Amino acid sequence: MGASRGIVLFAHGSRDARWREPVEAVAARINQTDPNVLVRCAYLEAATPDLATALGELAGAGALDVDVLPIFLGVGKHLREDLPRLVDELQAGRPGLRLRLRTAVGETPELIETLARIALKN
Repeated sequence: MGASRGIVLFAHGSRDARWREPVEAVAARINQTDPNVLVRCAYLEAATPDLATALGELAGAGALDVDVLPIFLGVGKHLREDLPRLVDELQAGRPGLRLRLRTAVGETPELIETLARIALKN
C-alpha cells in the first residue's frame, strides 16, 4: 500500500512544455524532501494531466488525503469559481478520498516574502 498523503500541484498549463518545468521542479523537490508523500502535477488547460487524472493516479497509489495546491500568483475567476466547483465535483465522485483545496501560493506570506527578497537582490 502506498502513502496516504498526496499533493496535487495545480497550475494553469501551456502548450509549451518548458512552461511546466518549474512546476515539475517543485514536485521533484517535494519528493526529495519527503518521499512518503505522493505528488502529481495537474493543469487547468493546454497540458496534461488534468486534475481528475492526477487524483485518480494518487488514489490508485494509495492516497487517502490530498491537498490541491494552486500554483498561481494571482487569484482570478479560475481560482475563485472554477477550481472550487471542480474540486467539489471530484470530491463527490470519490467519497473515499479527502480533498483539501489550499490557498494559492501567490497569497501565502512565505512566497510574498521570498519574492520581495529576490526583487531586492543586487
